[in-house]
Amino acid sequence: MTMLLEVKNVSKRFTVARGMGGAAATVHAVDNVSFSIARGETLGLVGESGCGKSTVGKMIVRLLAPSEGRILLDGADITHASHRAMRPLRRQVQMVFQDPNGSLNPRQRAGDIVEEPLLVHGLGNSAERKAKVADLFARVGLRPDQLRNVPSKFSGGQRQRLAIARALALNPSLIVADEPVSALDVSIQAQVINLMSDIQKEFGLAYLFVAHDLGVVQHISDRVAVMYLGRIVEIGSTADVYRRPSHPYTRTLMDAVPRLDPSRRHGRVKVPRGEVPSPLDPPPGCAFHPRCPIASDICRAERPQLRRLASGVEAACHHAD
Repeated sequence: MTMLLEVKNVSKRFTVARGMGGAAATVHAVDNVSFSIARGETLGLVGESGCGKSTVGKMIVRLLAPSEGRILLDGADITHASHRAMRPLRRQVQMVFQDPNGSLNPRQRAGDIVEEPLLVHGLGNSAERKAKVADLFARVGLRPDQLRNVPSKFSGGQRQRLAIARALALNPSLIVADEPVSALDVSIQAQVINLMSDIQKEFGLAYLFVAHDLGVVQHISDRVAVMYLGRIVEIGSTADVYRRPSHPYTRTLMDAVPRLDPSRRHGRVKVPRGEVPSPLDPPPGCAFHPRCPIASDICRAERPQLRRLASGVEAACHHAD
């Protein structure tokens, strides 16, 4: 299978100061992450806030440059591509941000917001662009009379629909969706997720769907990658990961998912002990070992690598079997 996106051993480090006048320190935001996404596929990237999943998404669209590793988009190495080299490639990959209030120009009219990518890339004449914008409005469930409205005239769900329409304007192959429904009410979340699924089928899109809500990820994803403290600790098909999570951290996340069916409830949620370690000073060995109920001496001394298990998933745990 030809991969649309390949992320190979990518890391991102930030240098920060420790307090007022303190010595510089290094934050290991993303550490040696690898995965791929095929055309038309959705990979859900999940984990707690601060685990590095949004940083991964921003590196893929080159809002951030990786410190190490390689990113290939449709076979082209974009890891260190210049702004000029990235310009045509940006038509292939677009991003939908978590907060539409921050990603939409509050002074622009909605129609101009969606038309802007077409203008920037010099696509079509004025009439063709207007027709394209009107078509995108219809596809995402917005009305023609809303074309002249500014974002403040839209509800939260409508603003996210507007952001999706803008992302679709250039007919991309891949959309990085960074927590696209976390700021919305639950009923609106379902509408936006269903919209994204319908659009994917119509346009053959691939998604990297970044989220912390495992229920949402299960609904839309073909495969799931679980991140903890900058590293992927488990990755596999959605069915395999949800049916039988192999990493202790993944099991903790699954236990925390609310279940309406009493027969499927896990009982008392097993909350990991302690706090998430600081990315300024990650623990040796397995990063999860200070909070893991099954940690042993090898977990404290040796960092586990992702390995394929009999269940079909890959997990970075010495005791996964």
